[in-house]
Amino acid sequence: MSQATKQLRKPARIILIGAPGVGKGTQSERLLSRFPQLASISSGDLLRENVRRRTPLGIEAEAAMQSGNLVPDSMILNLISSELKSKGWLNPPSQPNSSTQPSNGSPTLSPTASFILDGFPRTASQAISLDTLVPVNFVVQLITPPSVILSRIASRWVHEPSGRVYNTDFHAPKVPGKDDVTGEPLTQRQDDSIDTWKQRLRKFEETSRALIDHYEGRGCVWRVEGNSSDEISPQLFAEIERRFC
Repeated sequence: MSQATKQLRKPARIILIGAPGVGKGTQSERLLSRFPQLASISSGDLLRENVRRRTPLGIEAEAAMQSGNLVPDSMILNLISSELKSKGWLNPPSQPNSSTQPSNGSPTLSPTASFILDGFPRTASQAISLDTLVPVNFVVQLITPPSVILSRIASRWVHEPSGRVYNTDFHAPKVPGKDDVTGEPLTQRQDDSIDTWKQRLRKFEETSRALIDHYEGRGCVWRVEGNSSDEISPQLFAEIERRFC
C-alpha cells in the first residue's frame, strides 16, 4: 500500500461497520497512516486504560464487569466524552450573552476534530445516544463474502504479547509459527474458530441492520466490497479524499 499522506480539509468523523474478521482493524491502521490528522478513539482501549489508572469511571466500569453486567452505554459515552475533552476537541456548553438569550445546553465538537470511532456504536440505540455528542459524518460498511472471511480466520495467527497478527496466506511470518520481532511462538485466538465466528456473525447481523438504517437516514453510509483489505483500501482512500480532502 502507498504510504503517501493526505491532508484533510474537512472534519472526518468515521465509523467502520462490518462482519467479524472483515478487516476493520487493518483499515483503521491504514487510514491513520494515510491521513495523519485522524485519531483513533477505541472504546475498548479507553475502558481498559481507565480501569488500569483507577479513574472514577474505570472503577465504576470494573464493578459492572465484575458483577457480570455489560458496561452501560452511558458510561461508554462518558469515556468518549472525556477523551474528546482531553484532546481539546469538546468544548463546554456556550454561555448566553445576555439574560434573555438561552444557553446552549450541549457541548460542542471542535471543527478540527477528525477521528475513527472503534467499538462504539454497535447498535441503533447506541448510535442515537452518540448523536447527542458526536455528529458522525462517514459510516463505512465493509463487505467481504463470509466464505472468504472464514478462510482468512483459519489462516490467522497472533503474537499474544504484542498483538501482532499474521496470516499464512498473505502475511506469513518469516519463520513459520514464530513472531518476526521476538521469535516467540504464535498462537490462534480461541475465538478464531468457525463455530465462534458464526455465533459472532449472527449477533452482528442482528444488530447491524438497524444501525446501518439509522445512519442511512442521515445520508452518511458508504459501502465498499472486496475479498481482501488490499482491494478495499484504495477504494476507501479515494472516497475519503473525495469527501474530505
